[in-house]
Amino acid sequence: MGKQLPSTDARYCLLRNRFIPSMMRRTLRRSCDRCAKAKASCDLRTPCTRCLKRKAPHCVYVNEPLTSTSAGPTTTNYSGNAHNSGSIASPVSVYQSTIVSNCFDPFDSYPQTRLPRAHVQQLMQHFLTDITFQYYPLDLDMSSNPFVVSWWPLALGDPALFHVSLQTASLDLELKAQKGFLNSEILMNDSVSLVRQRVADPLLRCKDETIDSVVTLAAIEYGKRCMRTAKMHIDGVKSMVQSRGGIQLLKLTSPLTARMVSWYVSSMIRLNVAQLLTLHDRVLLILMQTPQFDVQDDLRVGDAIAPIPQWLDVTACSQDPTPPYLVDLKLNPLVEDVFFRLRNLFRQSQQHYLSTTDLHDLTCYVLHKLLLPSPSTTALSTPNVLETSQCIRHAIALYMLTIHGTTYFSHAELQWSLVSKLRDNLENVPALFMIHHKPLVLWVSFVGVVASCGTPHRRWFTTQAKTFAADMSLYTLDDITVCLEEIFWFKSPRTENLFDQALGDVMSTS
Repeated sequence: MGKQLPSTDARYCLLRNRFIPSMMRRTLRRSCDRCAKAKASCDLRTPCTRCLKRKAPHCVYVNEPLTSTSAGPTTTNYSGNAHNSGSIASPVSVYQSTIVSNCFDPFDSYPQTRLPRAHVQQLMQHFLTDITFQYYPLDLDMSSNPFVVSWWPLALGDPALFHVSLQTASLDLELKAQKGFLNSEILMNDSVSLVRQRVADPLLRCKDETIDSVVTLAAIEYGKRCMRTAKMHIDGVKSMVQSRGGIQLLKLTSPLTARMVSWYVSSMIRLNVAQLLTLHDRVLLILMQTPQFDVQDDLRVGDAIAPIPQWLDVTACSQDPTPPYLVDLKLNPLVEDVFFRLRNLFRQSQQHYLSTTDLHDLTCYVLHKLLLPSPSTTALSTPNVLETSQCIRHAIALYMLTIHGTTYFSHAELQWSLVSKLRDNLENVPALFMIHHKPLVLWVSFVGVVASCGTPHRRWFTTQAKTFAADMSLYTLDDITVCLEEIFWFKSPRTENLFDQALGDVMSTS
């Protein structure tokens, strides 16, 4: 997680070295020898039409073309009214040659689009050198980043996923350029048409490429605030996952697809569309945020999201003495179990090493476990226990989002919603709890300071954190840091950097 991202030029060189095999073409010429010498157009058939007409005994290519009945076009083929209907004609025949030829240079052989060749290659390079690391910053290694080694090969062989991938790159570039989204709209129309054709095919409907394409379209529509369309895509994804045997079975065969689906679908905000339509399009009315998949228990039974092995190895009982301020918290059993398991796991991180993938899976599992509707929570009869449990529940969820960082798609609105809830919880926590568990309340307030960056709640959390620190006679950065690390702490450069910034803001608050 502490790696530095290579420069764009260095990443481009690495990509070409990785994807162009040693059998790379000596020349990029596609024409047969006779057409090349005559400087005539070659239709790339074997033999080509020109050689057939001249009854040439041989039709020799430097780069052997595919034996197909017709040459692939240089742009996407459309039926007569395709521009209006958005449907693409005969995708199998159009892209047949591309799928097989992807074993060569990916910057030369790829599914056809309606965009100019040079621009397509620019988008491909931007996707591989920038978008992949925006989507998965947990792994900055070109040789192991899942979007480079898993997603991209699939995209080169599937027109729908290729179009969707280019669209993410195009949106990123056009958003920065602020000159409209013409190319992105073209790619969107074609992406939707190609995805519809895959969904209509029973053999292709639940393939990884289809699921990846649909969940990415959902993220794009969500970013554009097209909530009805985004929810339609998400419902489709959930149906596909169910057809594949559930999220855990999908993860065994397609880990990247399963991780992306479970992360994004769980972060999606479920909206009351009828009420949303009466508001300004920039205003979000968050009614409910609920994970869409269940979680397994410690027995790991079922097709729900499973915990990582390290979670099962650690119990909620610590070998070290528990500090007095963490005794008798009187929390909801589920929240208390998650809190102490994570605390012990993080404190024993040397014995239970967490890779970036482990942290990703752990965060996804914990968020699902905490944010799923809990019957035991709703059945609690003591308002004090309920309010305190909700406070710790939301603080843990925000802490996990903080140490994890953004992956695949932004979870900013989920985070902001949790920040708002945490403030409400902290304002209503019983006074006795604050007195007896003051260090824990200090930790909660600092989680709020870090998570509320860029929101109107930042000032409130900063003031609360300074007040609690003063009540505990903690006036230096080192004293506060030692206290926070004793309560609940994941040691990583990212965690230390974010909390150091928060500490500085708190100490400078007047």
